[in-house]
Amino acid sequence: MSTAPHFSPEARAQLPRHVAIIMDGNGRWARQRHLPRIEGHRMGAESARVIIRTAGELGIKYLTLYAFSVENWNRPKEEVDALMKYLIHYLKTETPELNKNNVKLEVIGQIYRLPENVQEHLRKSVAALSRNNGLTLIMALSYGGRTEIVDAVRSIAEKVRARELDPADITEEVFAQNLYTRNLPDPDLLIRTSGEMRVSNFLLWQISYAELVITPTLWPDFRRPQFHAALEEYHQRHRRFGGL
Repeated sequence: MSTAPHFSPEARAQLPRHVAIIMDGNGRWARQRHLPRIEGHRMGAESARVIIRTAGELGIKYLTLYAFSVENWNRPKEEVDALMKYLIHYLKTETPELNKNNVKLEVIGQIYRLPENVQEHLRKSVAALSRNNGLTLIMALSYGGRTEIVDAVRSIAEKVRARELDPADITEEVFAQNLYTRNLPDPDLLIRTSGEMRVSNFLLWQISYAELVITPTLWPDFRRPQFHAALEEYHQRHRRFGGL
């Protein structure tokens, strides 16, 4: 794979280990061009393809993409159905490419709410890529940060009721192990496209100390140069984690 020529070895060593992205602006991109919304999602998928490849080339270890939120279930049925069909198409066409690029796939969210055929294709793709050890791509599907926290509380409560866990032993580490992201590191960098200044119920626990980069670029226009710019901005930050 080619690498980004303007990242020196020293700069590459300081790139974020885990990047999370709120991919926003597909609908607006389509509306500005008088196109159907699904065209925005199609071009957004192309942006995802480019960013996944670029992250792998740079040696970033984890990339989490906010692909479909629990709130997105409230969109018109026709749009949700089209998104589900496009997700299946994406998995079918991109899994071989991901495998060639040594990408591992994980999925977080209330996956049981997805149509059964979508779940089946996700299982197949996850299995097909399970032995890879390059970039780990985490797709957040039917995901909500508050829902994740409630599910974690429910899981812990059940362990306490079963006398498997003493309430006095509940720590931040124990709580984190009951989240969808158990065994994954927290994001170092959160990128949001389209200029909106909110985190939209995404990884609420995990982004406590993430650096935030907000770009006005709509997601279908977010490609390699914009990703490099966000990484360069992250490189300029001094992360203190509450210290000096």
